[in-house]
Amino acid sequence: MTNRERAAQIHKILDDEFPEVPIPLDHKDPYTLLIAVLLSAQCTDERVNKITPLLFEKADNPQDMVKLSVEEIKEVIRPCGLSPMKSKGIYGLSKILIEQYNGEVPSSFEALEALPAVGHKTASVVMSQAFDVPAFPVDTHIHRLAYRWKLSTGKNVAKTEKDLKAIFPRESWNKVHLQIIFFGRKYCPARGHRPTECPICKRFGRSTLFK
Repeated sequence: MTNRERAAQIHKILDDEFPEVPIPLDHKDPYTLLIAVLLSAQCTDERVNKITPLLFEKADNPQDMVKLSVEEIKEVIRPCGLSPMKSKGIYGLSKILIEQYNGEVPSSFEALEALPAVGHKTASVVMSQAFDVPAFPVDTHIHRLAYRWKLSTGKNVAKTEKDLKAIFPRESWNKVHLQIIFFGRKYCPARGHRPTECPICKRFGRSTLFK
């Protein structure tokens, strides 16, 4: 079986299990999504969704955000972890959005990735979920599942992203990456995983999972 054939069958399982997938991070516009995604690095979506209302009550746009100090931002977002780096990033990117983009979030990978604290994965999520541009954000969870399901042998997320883009239809990328995340949470966690009970692993999983 080729990777493309395996991907097609896995795609069918994902569609059956999760025909509709919500965007995990609460937001109201591209800016609040960008901030939420930045905060989600090494933090659960559940925790981010508890913290962002506290932050956005103070500032939900770049103009109001730069009225806060980096220290004030850091205190609010501290429960999300990495608060020193994230607070500087939030303040810095907000300032750039005002100075260079009239306070709007740019809709290109290049512009997004040039912002402080915004990497390729964060840019991919924003392009996908805010602007509906085909993208395949790959975090450590998708990277792990792609290997488990024999969809990629990538040693890093960049290679895994390239592999997944090659075997899933471009028009499905925005939905499939979310389906994989939700499927992984329900059936295929990093810990306590039961391969024989996972609809995908029991059919396509690497044999090493059963040892």
